[in-house]
Amino acid sequence: MDIATILGIVSGFSLVFAAIAMGGGIGWFINIPSLMIVVGGTIGVTLVHYPLKSVLGVMGVLKHALFHRESSAIETIKNLVEFSRVARREGILALQTLAREASDPFLVKGVNLAIDGLEPHVVQEILEIELEKLETRHKIGAEVFTTMGSFSPAMGMLGTLIGLVQMLMQMQDPSKIGPAMAVALITTFYGMIIAYMICLPIAGKLKTRSAQEILMKQLIIEGIKAIQSGDNPRIVEQKLLAFIEPKKRQEASLEVMAAYAESKKSFRG
Repeated sequence: MDIATILGIVSGFSLVFAAIAMGGGIGWFINIPSLMIVVGGTIGVTLVHYPLKSVLGVMGVLKHALFHRESSAIETIKNLVEFSRVARREGILALQTLAREASDPFLVKGVNLAIDGLEPHVVQEILEIELEKLETRHKIGAEVFTTMGSFSPAMGMLGTLIGLVQMLMQMQDPSKIGPAMAVALITTFYGMIIAYMICLPIAGKLKTRSAQEILMKQLIIEGIKAIQSGDNPRIVEQKLLAFIEPKKRQEASLEVMAAYAESKKSFRG
């Protein structure tokens, strides 16, 4: 579970509701017709904008944002360096056992393609096509939330206009003007909450997650290429460390070297 996302949503809404409670009653901000206009209108225009399948897939995308398990670049580099050591010593076919133990499906697929004897450029092409389609799926998911975040304030303004019309129609009764005006403004409030506290932050989170996952898969593609080229494990390590932030490379290099030394020791034993 992504603690930052959960903490951000909970803390944001808690502070807003606390401020509302301190200034009056939370019940003042509950209006079912206004909520129907904003939520229903936002969903409606989103369905016009995107195919039904993309909109229905929003829940799966939301799950990816909230419960995403980030892969460790260092662990992946360790695995690829170990794969390169085994491949140089025992041949590419010796990676079958290691591939079965790997947890990343993309890494397993790449290694299996290499084991099958495909040319390096063919393996790279297959993996890059899969990476491109993954990026497209993630982009659509983020765009759906961005679109909902763009439309919900407009639906809030629409509700406000409806409320203002209703208010003006009751000008003969001054006692009804205040409550009607309050209801008119609540729709704008709902639109802002949905846009700036839910949809747009989730869209931003999904874009960040997508960029991280794409970088990890690019790392794997580069590692598979190096293994097929028969590069020395140390060369493989240096190539892959380029995918890590410069300030973390020294620490990562020490961890990879320690794992590499341990694997060599185990092999001799």
